[in-house]
Amino acid sequence: MAAAHGQDGVLRRYSTISCVIVAAGIGLATSGITAWLGAAELPGSPRAQHDVCARPEPGSAIAEPAELRSRDGILEVDLSEHDERLPDGTSRYCYVTSDGKSSPTLRVKPGDQLVIHFKNDLVDLAATTPVIDRALAGGPICTAKQEADPCESGAMTPVSTNLHFHGLTVPPVCHQDDVLKTSIQPDDKPFEYRLRIPDDAPPGLYWYHPHLHGFSKTQVLGGASGALIVEGIERADPSLAGLPERVLVIRDQDLVNPDAPPSKFEPVMSKSQLDNDGDVANSGTGFGKPSKDLSVNFVPVPYPNYPPATLSMQPGERQLWRVLNASAITYLNLALLVGRAPQQIGVVGIDGIPLRFQGSPSSAVQWVNHIGLPPGSRAEFVVEGPPAGASALLVTRAVDTGPAGENDPNRALMAIRGTVDAGEPQATLPIAAEPLPPPDRPWVGDVAPVRIRKLFFSERPENPNDPNSPTQFFLTIDGNTPKPFDPQSDVPDIEVRQGDVEDWIIENRSMELHDFHIHQLHFQLRDWSGIAVNEPFLRDTVNVPYYNGRMLKYPSVRLRMDFRDPNIVGTFVYHCHVLEHEDGGMMGRIKVVPRNTATSTTSSDQQKRGEL
Repeated sequence: MAAAHGQDGVLRRYSTISCVIVAAGIGLATSGITAWLGAAELPGSPRAQHDVCARPEPGSAIAEPAELRSRDGILEVDLSEHDERLPDGTSRYCYVTSDGKSSPTLRVKPGDQLVIHFKNDLVDLAATTPVIDRALAGGPICTAKQEADPCESGAMTPVSTNLHFHGLTVPPVCHQDDVLKTSIQPDDKPFEYRLRIPDDAPPGLYWYHPHLHGFSKTQVLGGASGALIVEGIERADPSLAGLPERVLVIRDQDLVNPDAPPSKFEPVMSKSQLDNDGDVANSGTGFGKPSKDLSVNFVPVPYPNYPPATLSMQPGERQLWRVLNASAITYLNLALLVGRAPQQIGVVGIDGIPLRFQGSPSSAVQWVNHIGLPPGSRAEFVVEGPPAGASALLVTRAVDTGPAGENDPNRALMAIRGTVDAGEPQATLPIAAEPLPPPDRPWVGDVAPVRIRKLFFSERPENPNDPNSPTQFFLTIDGNTPKPFDPQSDVPDIEVRQGDVEDWIIENRSMELHDFHIHQLHFQLRDWSGIAVNEPFLRDTVNVPYYNGRMLKYPSVRLRMDFRDPNIVGTFVYHCHVLEHEDGGMMGRIKVVPRNTATSTTSSDQQKRGEL
């Protein structure tokens, strides 16, 4: 591998396209790793020490992300991604605008142009990163050709990156929302993302983050994420007009105090056990050391005492909270408590789509006392400020991730105090709300599927003779042999015709909770392990319950998949949104062909006829 110095003095690394894949029967090519270590920027260099991704102190008051709003039909922004190594060896990642705003919330309207001049300013931190962390089981390291076109590079290295616009129904092509081949290097000039928000885009909360196979977990866990809002939710539900709105981004991160004993307020626990991937294993109790710490708008809430971030609200004031679970691996189960009593919250949108939208028979609001958010999911809900002088807590309840899952225990996130002098959020929904036009196609729940497919999640040790070896992760079409996602293949696992509606049954044959997500579209949850579910709204992420080893059949979900939007023609991915699993190979490739194309799918003739 040859190396040359660029104009900024950073080592440039060139080779032909090459991949080192950590997978069963392949092993780790240490010569490629050694080459990367030899070319790494030294940790003592000025760029490595520069504190570009600063974080607030634990217990700080919540500050909302800076907002960038479209004007005259366009939002144009310069955005760069940075990283830095901390003294404890952990890494931080962040997005920064040209004027220093960190991870801004991008606000657009249907029909707008979103233009991002994106610069990769990552520094290679590999010299102090353990090899196994840089090459997860199934995760490749692919180096780029000299002067490679970012649209065709496909490079997967510790300093490569790209952007994914999670939830948006936009074309999966370069300069819009392609994550399969688009890879931007630190030496590249600013890369232009230019996408048009569809005229019929659902108004709600979306987000942007890196989607670089093999390194998604590292960058997102480090903090590379931001909210994106399509305006107009008050048009779907006029009762929301005029409400103050607040954006809360919940992220996970490596433990600040990994060696601390548990809080004295928690039950005495046996020593924390680690799973095969080095994370704290699920205790099954709701307590114990978590696998990761959480933060709210970057305010850390660290183990073991969980000092909450703080927020003031005017007593009794109704606000719309837009909450994003931008975690890499952590499941949330949010509840708002006054004293110990759960409060009712009014959910109006899930995963960027209002509950009542596109002909959905749902009510506009559903009142609940808790809401689950798997990694990548979002919820928009109405809350009411606590009484004057009273305090409330936003907490996440324990999530049972299964015997092979990570530990996501009960913990506080944010303390809310009712006070008459509380300031207002920085954004308020318009007072006037023109109703949305009627849908131009039937509600997907009323459309009969043209075929049924079955897929399944599964896992196995990399070395079958060593149950403690790193785990491999698979997402497989029923009837096929499990294998990790191959980033070098152009062959789709599934081919679908635009305009079709299908039912997908997703089984979980592992003893760990998984989080199914598909790019470019949303789906309706139809049943849960064979039991019909009355859920008349759409999602783009959903939990698939784990297998406990004693069940007579594998747990599953049945999803009504909507491939009718012409914007989704192209090739994109579906995967588990626990990014450790995605990086480890739990992902598939789907190709949506134009409506007038005859298709051949990977499903069996029986599945084509809908006979399972």
